[in-house]
Amino acid sequence: MSFLTKVTLLFVVFVDLLGQGLVFPIINSLIMEPSTSMLPKDTSDAVRHFNYGLIIGVFFLCWFFGAPYISKLSDVIGRKNAILICLFGALGGYALTIIALYLNSFLLLILGRAITGLTAGNQPIAQAAMIDGSVDDEDRNRNMGYIITGVSFGLVGGPLIGGFLSDPILIGSIASIKLPFYACFGLVAIAIFLVVFGFEDKEDAVAEKQPFVFRPAEIFELLWQITKYPKVMRLTFVFFFFHIANLSFYIFVDNYLTSRFGYGTLGGSMVMLTIGAALAFSSTFLVVPAQKRLSKEAILGITFTVWALSAAAFVASPVAILTFIPVFCFYFVFGIAYPTFLGLYSAAVGDEEQGWVMGVTIAVFTLVAGVISLIGGELIGLDLDLPFYGVIIAAILALAVMFLAWNKPEIKALTRRTGG
Repeated sequence: MSFLTKVTLLFVVFVDLLGQGLVFPIINSLIMEPSTSMLPKDTSDAVRHFNYGLIIGVFFLCWFFGAPYISKLSDVIGRKNAILICLFGALGGYALTIIALYLNSFLLLILGRAITGLTAGNQPIAQAAMIDGSVDDEDRNRNMGYIITGVSFGLVGGPLIGGFLSDPILIGSIASIKLPFYACFGLVAIAIFLVVFGFEDKEDAVAEKQPFVFRPAEIFELLWQITKYPKVMRLTFVFFFFHIANLSFYIFVDNYLTSRFGYGTLGGSMVMLTIGAALAFSSTFLVVPAQKRLSKEAILGITFTVWALSAAAFVASPVAILTFIPVFCFYFVFGIAYPTFLGLYSAAVGDEEQGWVMGVTIAVFTLVAGVISLIGGELIGLDLDLPFYGVIIAAILALAVMFLAWNKPEIKALTRRTGG
């Protein structure tokens, strides 16, 4: 795989995750702050929490329905064509979001996020393309770390762009809540240019001979195929709780800090910046060293323990600034654990099924995210701490399920140290 191809894939993932790092704090401010005009000023806090969960949930549920199909499709029509479908969808989604902000239309805002979600499948396709170009297991694990590096830079870049371009103190009268979305629109256009002229891989050469056939039922067939792969099923039992813990924390961290400590867009952006910085360091420099020294099961066991302790420390923090410590710790270990999990999924299937299995990982992620957003919006309206108690419970359950479901020779063979 050429250097330009790797850079293009990382930029695509960067742009994909840029939207999350940028959008979450802005959506939080739009919905939760009475001074904005997106909702009536007399809207209650409980309704605002519900609407926040609704708009985030719509995005993730649309991502759930779109990503597995597009990921599998990338095995047929090629990585390049599938990535372009996603990027043009993102372009349209950002355009609708900008219009929604001009019109103060909550329904258009939801529609824009829905379209963006339906075509937000770039990460698993980029993962599959990186696997296609890997020469051995160590190179694959390193490339999975690079993907998470692209994710983390997106999570860092989003808050920086969102906070800088929307703050009149920093850039004066040109600042607006719309300007970050214009920036994202432009970056997506650049990504399209890079993919068209800078990305080629072996899958595309084969895929160009395949006809494009749209079958909506295939979305469900792809997920049902998990039952035919015992190793993938056992991994998924744990992955499910892994993401309940992860997403209960990630989706509501901005919402919690705004409601408890009065954070706005800039404060929420700083939280996302902390998450991105933690991910960037650990995923870039520590994935391969950790896997050489520890079994993958041990890495995940440590992660679940740190998560439970971090969530407890987060809700117990008496002042806002102290919450950044458990946030950093939570995503520092995530930066090692997530590519480790992706490597396990990749090793559990053959080369011809990499697009499908990466689609499975995103399907689990997005389904859990959608459900957690909708349920969590209600829970956090009742008690701010409830989603984070859920993190603690899910982390403990993940530990228990891992030790029960992975006590098989074929799983033990997958989870051993990379060095032996």
